[in-house]
Amino acid sequence: MSQREEEARAALRARQGAGARYDAPTAPADELDWARRGTAYFARLLMNLSDGALAGPSKIAGVDRRWLVAAIGLQARMLAEAVAWARSNSSPHLPFDLSVDRQEIALAATLPCQALRNLFAHSEVHLNVEWRDLADDDWSGWAEDRNGKRLAVSATPKIRAIRLWNCAIQLDAGGRSSDIPGSLRGLPVVSGDPLPLL
Repeated sequence: MSQREEEARAALRARQGAGARYDAPTAPADELDWARRGTAYFARLLMNLSDGALAGPSKIAGVDRRWLVAAIGLQARMLAEAVAWARSNSSPHLPFDLSVDRQEIALAATLPCQALRNLFAHSEVHLNVEWRDLADDDWSGWAEDRNGKRLAVSATPKIRAIRLWNCAIQLDAGGRSSDIPGSLRGLPVVSGDPLPLL
């Protein structure tokens, strides 16, 4: 980062005040950027869908758009809970499974349209707050569920980014593969992702 950019960043922080949250210096900046841009991209596509269109088919056979929105919202919620646990507990062993099963997604997909949209919005904010609350040392943490599934905190932004961008395209609401950041194109789902394979 240039001296000018550093000065601009310092000035912005001064204007925002003491209550503002920032990413730790050791946070994976590129992966967080991919995840946040993917969130904005997905949100834009979702916002442009009418309630009726939300029930329409996705690009995945047998999966509608509501299911994809529910899945991506529940993924953010699960990642946020795991990050919060790793940050605030001395033991990395989770009292819950690091997975979102298809039945849970199917149930969430039955929410009224506005509630489903809110699930996406609120879970995204929760995850972003958890990321911003991580101190430098917290980024090297991890969590493990009772089945032995392990999740590195530093992997969560990449896990989120890959799923967000792929689900945005699979939503079949105007998203284009060419919009996916080049570094993410064609990457497989990352180990530790709580969602089932789609």
